[in-house]
Amino acid sequence: MQRSRTLAIPMALAFTIGITAPLQADTLRIAIMGEPASLDPHKISGTWENDVVGDLFEGLVTEAADGTRIPGAAESWEISDDGTVYTFTLRDDAKWSDGEPVTADDFTFAFQRILTPATAADYAYLLYPIKNAEAVYTGEADPSSLGVEALTPSTLQITLERSTPYFLDQLSHYTAYPVPSHVVEAYGNEWSRPSNMVSNGAFQLQEWQSQTRITATRNPYFHDADNVALDEVVYLPIEERNTALNRFRAGEIHIARDFPTHQYGWLMDNLPEAVQVAPYLGIYYYAFNARDGHATADPRVREALSLAVRRDVITDQILGTGEQPAYSFVPPSVNHYSAPTASFTELSQEERLQRAHELLQEAGYGPDNPLELMLRYNTSEDHRKVAIAIAAMWKPLGVEVDLYNAEVAVHYSDIRQGDFDVARAGWIGDYNDAQNFLSLLESDVSNNYGAYSSPEFDTLMNEAANTQDMDARAELMAEAEAIVLEDSATLPIYYYVSRNLVSPDLVGWESTIEDIHRSRWIRFDH
Repeated sequence: MQRSRTLAIPMALAFTIGITAPLQADTLRIAIMGEPASLDPHKISGTWENDVVGDLFEGLVTEAADGTRIPGAAESWEISDDGTVYTFTLRDDAKWSDGEPVTADDFTFAFQRILTPATAADYAYLLYPIKNAEAVYTGEADPSSLGVEALTPSTLQITLERSTPYFLDQLSHYTAYPVPSHVVEAYGNEWSRPSNMVSNGAFQLQEWQSQTRITATRNPYFHDADNVALDEVVYLPIEERNTALNRFRAGEIHIARDFPTHQYGWLMDNLPEAVQVAPYLGIYYYAFNARDGHATADPRVREALSLAVRRDVITDQILGTGEQPAYSFVPPSVNHYSAPTASFTELSQEERLQRAHELLQEAGYGPDNPLELMLRYNTSEDHRKVAIAIAAMWKPLGVEVDLYNAEVAVHYSDIRQGDFDVARAGWIGDYNDAQNFLSLLESDVSNNYGAYSSPEFDTLMNEAANTQDMDARAELMAEAEAIVLEDSATLPIYYYVSRNLVSPDLVGWESTIEDIHRSRWIRFDH
């Protein structure tokens, strides 16, 4: 998910060895990967936004420093024997940053709000396991029918359509965060502005200078405020990775979320104690526009383009930080699932190109009618390099590619509207389950950027959702994934690794497969 110009700075000046002391010991400065579209949990969909919003808010369940799920705004819960009813007891000291109590009604209000069609939340479908959630989102049912009920001010009950093994993990995601009903009702869509926002997380919003900085300070009403070491967190939206690296080197930031892959060797030689690279629950892929009027609506064209991409060249020669070539959409590290792989993996590169030529000819493309494509990517040196490499790999097929880049929020807005033929995309698991990845290709899902649709795939995914046996469920999802691989619904390119630069002066950062790091756990070692 949800990155491209190169700075003309001499390397000897840009990388003077040694990290200067932090400017202020109780202020953490983080370079996030883009400008947030919003700080309203119901209006976001990116990992860079999660870095901020996850510090400001806390769901019923939250993440420990090592990524395990622990009680958040709820101190405890009970689950019915059939796995469909969850009853949560909120903390007695759960409060908003204005001192008002966080109540079960705030959660009921939030769940109803994100699923109301007028909210137009891109991520609302993550909550479809809740009873009547999909019907509410599509306007077929009233929000009051949603299976979320405040039994008492401190007791919340959530009823599901069916037993959902990953539901507790889902509740730590920002789609399940509470929002302050008393503030939203007072200010409407302006509630998330710095002058209006209140939150229930470890930090509270102080300022937001667009494209410059977001500042949050410790929330004195947070239930665990005594154990939060930082007084302030400053988030700097820096899409250009070289810029973030230079500012890290200058001591202006303490954490850089991602770094330029071409500097990996230098960093390991000179700053190995700052480099954090780890397996990551994510897929880097290209979306194909399957809408009428686009050449990529033809599965033969999609397959030809996929066949011609040398994924190993991208991972080994262009990136080189441990990424693995992707021949399935679901990453190999997903729990209780074995992904099928694309059928062409046994073919040599020569055989793949020959087949690609044949498919394009069958689709009506050739020297007299070259295939012309618009390829969009979001601003990042790595994304630019990958796009240029793939365009070069398609050139022997006679494909002409126009490259377009935009900053991250604009990029995803454009591709959701279908303004592309091929578009760079990425997905980081919101919870460790194959469904979280495969659901991106279900019909009418907002994050299905290419508008791919297969009734057979949808039927299998629905059947899997209603299957309680974990082995049988995994088999159904694997069968569904085999369909999208056969259709070349997307172009999987590589499986992510997380790449971060973390100052050695910090304590509390732990690499996790989801690469989630809440600032409440971080402190300076001094």
